[in-house]
Amino acid sequence: MSQSCTMINTILSFIKSIWKQRHLIFTMAVREVKAQYVGSSLGFLWTIIQPIVMITVFWFVFSIGFKARPMNDVPFVVWLTAGLAPWYFFSEIISGSTGMVVAHAHLVKRTIFSSHILPIIKVFSAFVTHCIFLGVLLVLIIFQQQPFLFSFLQIIYYCFCLVILALGISWITSALNVFLRDVAQIVAVVLQVGFWVTPIFWDIGMMPENVQRYLKLNPVFYIVQGYRDSLITGVPFWHHGTYTLYFWCIALVAFLSGAVIFKRLKPQFSDVL
Repeated sequence: MSQSCTMINTILSFIKSIWKQRHLIFTMAVREVKAQYVGSSLGFLWTIIQPIVMITVFWFVFSIGFKARPMNDVPFVVWLTAGLAPWYFFSEIISGSTGMVVAHAHLVKRTIFSSHILPIIKVFSAFVTHCIFLGVLLVLIIFQQQPFLFSFLQIIYYCFCLVILALGISWITSALNVFLRDVAQIVAVVLQVGFWVTPIFWDIGMMPENVQRYLKLNPVFYIVQGYRDSLITGVPFWHHGTYTLYFWCIALVAFLSGAVIFKRLKPQFSDVL
């Protein structure tokens, strides 16, 4: 009982310290975004150009090359982009956060700096690109004459789901990467595999039901499908009651475990870095 109370108090103090430093987080996130385009002639425009080029390439390869058909009367490019948007937000947070502590060693060595805000800074900087991605997606929806649904607002919920899951994982990977630099390489491989295992380019309905059950154990699928439900089919999230409960069990375990692991490893960062 006492150990549970101690863990709860640790997590609460962890979250409170994040809230107290919200202004610093915002300032560093803005600096992170600007740093990506230092010396670039087009600057922030690359944030818009990159997703447009990527979507165009995928659309050409799968729609023109592989003759991908519309999914349930929805243009393939819309269906595909609705799956790509959350995945790239998730992967950018995880891959970027994993090396954040090592990259900011000069700050981490200062006792007054709270290194646990580094993955959160990455969440905010990645969110800028995500918003651009969603903007491109909305343009595609308009261009393809798809209906605007009230369920579009569910994107806020699924975005929150994504952040909680990704942040928990990021605290774990960024802390472990300080002691074992191979973690960054492992994360890159796992994300690469996850990109193809998660039903982004293909419909999970094409798999046998027994295989679908295993694929749905991937919590990212809940988010990807949620984006498509919100933007395309209009299915409310509460229609997936059991799966929603499963997702939140995984997400909260990841979030709380990440907070505890980072908190406990943090005092040793300075010695290793």
